[in-house]
Amino acid sequence: MSNSKLVMSQAANSWEGPTYIEDVFSTYLYTGTGAALTITNGIDLAGEGGLVWVKTRSTAGNHLLFDTQRGTGRWLETNSTGAENGAVNTVTFNSTGFTGTSSISVNAATYASWTFRKAPRFFDVVTYTGTGSVQNIAHNLGVVPGCIIVKRLDSSSFNWQIYHRGSNAAPEDYRLEFTTDAAQLQTNVWGSTAPTSTHFTVGVNGDSNGSGGSLVAYLFAHDPLGPSGDGSDGLIACGSYTGTGANNNVVTLGWEPQWVMVKNATTGGTADDGWWMVDNMRGWAVNGSEKTLQADISTGEASYSRIDPTATGFTLTSGGEFNQSGDTYIYIAIRRGPMREPTSGTEVFAAAFASASGQYTATAGFPVDLAIYNSTEGSGNFNFDRIRGIPYLRTHAINAETASSGAFDSNVNFRISATGDFSAYINWMFRRAPGFFDVVAYAGDGVLGRTVSHNLGVAPEMMIVKGRTDTEYWRVFHSGLPSPKDDFLYLNDTASTVTSIEQWNSTLPTTTEFSLSGNGRGVNDSVDTYIAYLFATLPGVSKVGSYTGNGSSQTINCGFTGGARFVLIKRTDSTGDWYVWDTTRGIVSGNDPHLSLNTTAAQVTTDDTIDPDSSGFIVNQVSATNVNVSSASYIYLAIA
Repeated sequence: MSNSKLVMSQAANSWEGPTYIEDVFSTYLYTGTGAALTITNGIDLAGEGGLVWVKTRSTAGNHLLFDTQRGTGRWLETNSTGAENGAVNTVTFNSTGFTGTSSISVNAATYASWTFRKAPRFFDVVTYTGTGSVQNIAHNLGVVPGCIIVKRLDSSSFNWQIYHRGSNAAPEDYRLEFTTDAAQLQTNVWGSTAPTSTHFTVGVNGDSNGSGGSLVAYLFAHDPLGPSGDGSDGLIACGSYTGTGANNNVVTLGWEPQWVMVKNATTGGTADDGWWMVDNMRGWAVNGSEKTLQADISTGEASYSRIDPTATGFTLTSGGEFNQSGDTYIYIAIRRGPMREPTSGTEVFAAAFASASGQYTATAGFPVDLAIYNSTEGSGNFNFDRIRGIPYLRTHAINAETASSGAFDSNVNFRISATGDFSAYINWMFRRAPGFFDVVAYAGDGVLGRTVSHNLGVAPEMMIVKGRTDTEYWRVFHSGLPSPKDDFLYLNDTASTVTSIEQWNSTLPTTTEFSLSGNGRGVNDSVDTYIAYLFATLPGVSKVGSYTGNGSSQTINCGFTGGARFVLIKRTDSTGDWYVWDTTRGIVSGNDPHLSLNTTAAQVTTDDTIDPDSSGFIVNQVSATNVNVSSASYIYLAIA
């Protein structure tokens, strides 16, 4: 992601530095403590303003909306027509998030919070006083709103009024409410006037403009392509699609979403026609299930399998909630982050031992997108990723993925639903980020030359691909192989480089996609689904490289300043394990424990294969590992 992208300033029609989604939106999950609790999500509400939306996940409870325009301690409920509620300092807004009192931190309940910061081309909050006559209300989006949500504050007799650009061919004549009802013709709500990039219009309807009434409006931009016009900096889309009633109904945004709210605008009256909310923090798995909440009802979280995220949007499966044949559905979709390239390896990689007792938990300090946990005592490794959910694959085996239980539902750790003493398990945890690492789930189509989109932002230098539903070997692309577009390695095997011009279709990956073979090559069979892990060199953070052994000792310069915290090495011109070292277990001047991704063996602690170096790491030739044999060829992945 280029740091030269420009956005409109909210203060004036000038242009300044980029807006990154991680600065203006957050899904943050927490467990109530029964006392005041500060949520640090990196969103500056105190200085910039915005909206905090809180909902219990584990139990029934109202949707609570707090915004900076109305001030601390006042909330609205999307599942109610009630007037504004108030309690002293229920929520206070901070420069890095918000603090909630015990009323939104009930002990033993789990919560989701969604924070929307005011920002041009993304979101705005406006309060105004009704006049009973048509009036224009100024806003600061800088682009035309895609959705406007209005609520009168002073009485419970007034419904939420919602404008959405996709609700009808003339959306300014229609309104939706936070109910299961379809879009309704009501010309006096918006005065039959479409919003503009500076104003929206309210008519004479008492719900949107009653004389003397106090009202608040939440405005969501429709700007999927962003200021660049190519989608690389788009943050939000308010669109529509037509249901097909069948699988693989594709919606294209130009980027992968992290949060989507969907509503049937054509038919209504049943629970299926509510305002469905999904996000990738609570759980949103491709070819798996997603955790849902509904903005119009107070019930707790449920699981469905109706919608899958893709690298460029989302797809709908069969089922009435999201994809009834012939019906029009409206949505608000928010881009997945982070969009900013990390500047430190600690932002995107952590190695940590699991909890010594209780539920299996490993703490990374960031949302985990890939977790590989390995027993140092020899029971093998398991890898999980957020985009597949909790089924696991094993890098030493060719097996299809196996069902498990747990969740990627923490902003700071990884856990599975197992109890005991797991202190012998080391966890390597990765976060997706531009220039460093990406994960793509896709379905094979058997077509030679098929391309798959990704969001790494640069051309991948290492790709690890595995069939989720088959028993094929793991395939590895690496830029350090003799002919990368024609060569590959097996992750679950010690074999040397294999050459097959059909594996990657004899085509190098690009900044936006990678190419695949047809049927029978283990990466694109028409009956299987796949997962791909993509890595690249990011200066100061990661290095995908290769070297030639010298038979003694040599420094591998990765361009780091504090040394490598994770090192993966594989010999490519002959057999050799996929060795892994990390600083949590020890990269020191003496012996260094190592594990192998292709075996179930316990870690070896009796050789000094690598040593620390501030620029990267040092490899020593010892017979136990043979990672520096004279004239031999090696590839590696290192993370600072």
